[in-house]
Amino acid sequence: MIGNLLRVKESELENYLKDSSLLLDRINNHDTEDANLVDIDKAWDGIIFLLTGQSIINSNNHPLSKILFSEQIIDEVQDLGYGPAHYLTPSQVSELNTQISVITANSLKPNFDPAKMTEVYPSVWEEEDGAFEYLVDGFSVVQKTYAEAAKNGEAMITFLS
Repeated sequence: MIGNLLRVKESELENYLKDSSLLLDRINNHDTEDANLVDIDKAWDGIIFLLTGQSIINSNNHPLSKILFSEQIIDEVQDLGYGPAHYLTPSQVSELNTQISVITANSLKPNFDPAKMTEVYPSVWEEEDGAFEYLVDGFSVVQKTYAEAAKNGEAMITFLS
């Protein structure tokens, strides 16, 4: 399960909310590379754990879990690999960007506890050397993506594929 973030103009988001097949077409268009679409590999649940102290299963009420799982769904019946896409409006992106922009690797380090991460996907944290660095690298991609979206007044779409 790969975490994906897609920066879109507000008008694009509105179009996807009206007709979710347009989003599917965009994601599945392999003819051209989409510079606004990035993936964070399998780091998504580990990033949520570093931010909230819980896996996504238990952290839905935590405001920072919204960076990947806003619970605002584009189309509940559309499956982009592992469920539907979530979205945030440009103002929500800006607000979350303000919160995550000040988070550093040093501030995340105390939350990295492989013994407590046994149910955090992909459940390899105790066995993998460099696991913390992998999560920090993924979080850095999230931070950069949110910063770019906030700077451009863009919405964010997230999904697992």
